[in-house]
Amino acid sequence: MSLANKLTEERRARLAAERLLEQMQVELQAANRKLGKHALALSEEIVETRAEVQNVRDENQRVKTDLSVANQKVEIAERRLWDSIEVIQDGFAFFDAESRLIAANRAWMGVFDGLEDVKPGASFVEILQIITEEGVVNIGDMTPAEWREMMLDRWQSPVPEPEIIRLWSGEYIKLIDQRGNDGGMVSLALNITDTVRYEEQLKDARYKAEAANRAKSSFLANMSHEIRTPMNGVVGMAELLLDTGLSEEQQLYAETIRNSGEALLVIINDVLDFSKIEADKLVLQTEQFDLERSIHELITLMQPTARDKGLDLLVDYDVFLPTRFEGDRGRIRQVLTNLMGNAIKFTETGHVLIRVVGVSPAEGEEARIHVTIEDTGIGIPEDKVGHIFGEFNQVDDERNRKFEGTGLGLSISEKLIRLMGGDIWVDSVDGEGSSFGFSLSLPVVEIPDPDATRMPSGLKRALLVDDCAANRDILARQLGVLGIETLSCGGGAEALTRIAEGVDLVVTTHTMPEMDGMELAEAIRAAGYHLPVILLSANTGAAENDPARQHLHAMLQKPVSRQELFTALKSVKVPNGQRPEPTQSAQKAPPKQADAPPAAAARLMRVLAAEDNKTNRLVYSKMVKALNIDLKFAENGIEAVELYQSFDPDVVFMDISMPEMDGKEATGKIREIEAGTGRHVPIVAMTAHAMGGDQEGILAAGLDFYLTKPLKKPAIIERISEACPVDACDPLGRDQAAG
Repeated sequence: MSLANKLTEERRARLAAERLLEQMQVELQAANRKLGKHALALSEEIVETRAEVQNVRDENQRVKTDLSVANQKVEIAERRLWDSIEVIQDGFAFFDAESRLIAANRAWMGVFDGLEDVKPGASFVEILQIITEEGVVNIGDMTPAEWREMMLDRWQSPVPEPEIIRLWSGEYIKLIDQRGNDGGMVSLALNITDTVRYEEQLKDARYKAEAANRAKSSFLANMSHEIRTPMNGVVGMAELLLDTGLSEEQQLYAETIRNSGEALLVIINDVLDFSKIEADKLVLQTEQFDLERSIHELITLMQPTARDKGLDLLVDYDVFLPTRFEGDRGRIRQVLTNLMGNAIKFTETGHVLIRVVGVSPAEGEEARIHVTIEDTGIGIPEDKVGHIFGEFNQVDDERNRKFEGTGLGLSISEKLIRLMGGDIWVDSVDGEGSSFGFSLSLPVVEIPDPDATRMPSGLKRALLVDDCAANRDILARQLGVLGIETLSCGGGAEALTRIAEGVDLVVTTHTMPEMDGMELAEAIRAAGYHLPVILLSANTGAAENDPARQHLHAMLQKPVSRQELFTALKSVKVPNGQRPEPTQSAQKAPPKQADAPPAAAARLMRVLAAEDNKTNRLVYSKMVKALNIDLKFAENGIEAVELYQSFDPDVVFMDISMPEMDGKEATGKIREIEAGTGRHVPIVAMTAHAMGGDQEGILAAGLDFYLTKPLKKPAIIERISEACPVDACDPLGRDQAAG
């Protein structure tokens, strides 16, 4: 190879090497650039990582700080909680799921009086063993094993019942244990020593109070018996004396004796009722009764007093309200008697109105009845109204000092209404009158017949004549709901001027100033009118003998009951718009009585009365002296049993408290004799016992009826008449029976 060729090849090789070197430099520069970028990214990543690490370190420091603070707070809270538990005077302990003691306060540990084995880690079974071995607890008649078994069974139950234990020191501890979710137990030991001792004091005080209450009840019962026995003689002899021929002055004395005796009995009954209510011994009796009839029966009893004072007694009983209910008839009558009696006593002029309203439900359902007794009396001052139902409370001012009373009537009424689930209230205006009211929910026994309120088609218009505006308003409202239009007049003279206004009926009251009802009836006939006239009289006995009676279509007792009013109105005949004269058949006539069997064909009724008190035997004999009976007396229970066998009575009146053998025992002997014969003679208790439970106890001894002393002549005669057998003559005789 030539030198030129070699130089050429070397030059080519050098150029190639230079190009390769340039290429390698370019690649090296590119690699350096990439390495620089990577180093930059890595540097940035390192910076970020360092920042994150610093943040983590800072957060960790904060967490450590917060945890330290939290631990400090927990330690403080735990220390405070435990300090609080230590301060508690009652014991407090914690047990784990294995029933081992974790911790307890000083009060809980103090029970064991420093026993070293009772400490954290001790099991509940070991603690029970220590308790019985060391005599920490008074286990009574149980053996230590029995007591430990009982306590362990309680401890292992899911929900342990509280348990009271007595320590050796006489203290009482109530254990209350509650199991936690982890199976551990929290135990609280309450020291109830003071509570137990207080309960014992209460029991002792209650025992003494009950003993005192029994002594009081016994005293009241004995005093009632001791007072009623002589009062039977006083009131009974006074009534008998009034039946004899007395001068006017003697009649006044006898009536004063009787009224004073009956007033004393009212006081005795009030005190007994108040005592029974106060001791929660009063039992309500449920029976069916007619409320409207009960009200009218009470009005009949109070009518003489009201008539003497010139007062009108009025009844406004809702026309469509039922009358037959179920409840304690006697107690409702007692409340009505108290309220009506007070209204009459504190009213000098005007009227007393008994108003009964309510919503008529279906038969068998309860009706809410509202009864109000309104008067036009002296009223009650506003500041005394809230005081009126208190025990022994009376409005004490110069106007009512003349009115006597115990101040118990309204208090007893208020308590009786509350016992029956009702409400009682009073509204009064001083000097104008009072309105006492009460409401009761009573089951309805019978719904009124709708036909009872259906009036004759021709009866369209009635003239009402009464000087009492309140009574006219009541009658107008009652007739209005029956579809009868009414005209009202305050007197007879005005009525005569309004008859020509086209009326079909005249309803007039009896007693009126200037012209009474009888005179009005005569004047109507004298004027040529033949309208039917219905007279309302508070004294029908006196009006029956008046010659003007012939001019009346009917005469009704005032205040008139709804049924009597409906019957009288339905008997009015007004054909074709004409007004007929009253006929004899339309006038009220006494019912026809059945003929009694001839007395000669029957024996005398035999009556046996057992009574140890001589005066009471005299009173009883005088009360029945007019009866056609064969009467024998026994002075004690032994004689009563003997006479029962020899005399063979048809009825026995048995005193309860008698020497040698009392009435209950004598009745038992008689019932034993009757057991072999199948006979049952009515035995009527005559007793001065009137406390709660006396009647039930007496009737349970085999007696059939119960009469409280002082005995009432009508009640005795009623029992004798009801017991009269068919083979004996009527004890009242034909004439008396007809009356």
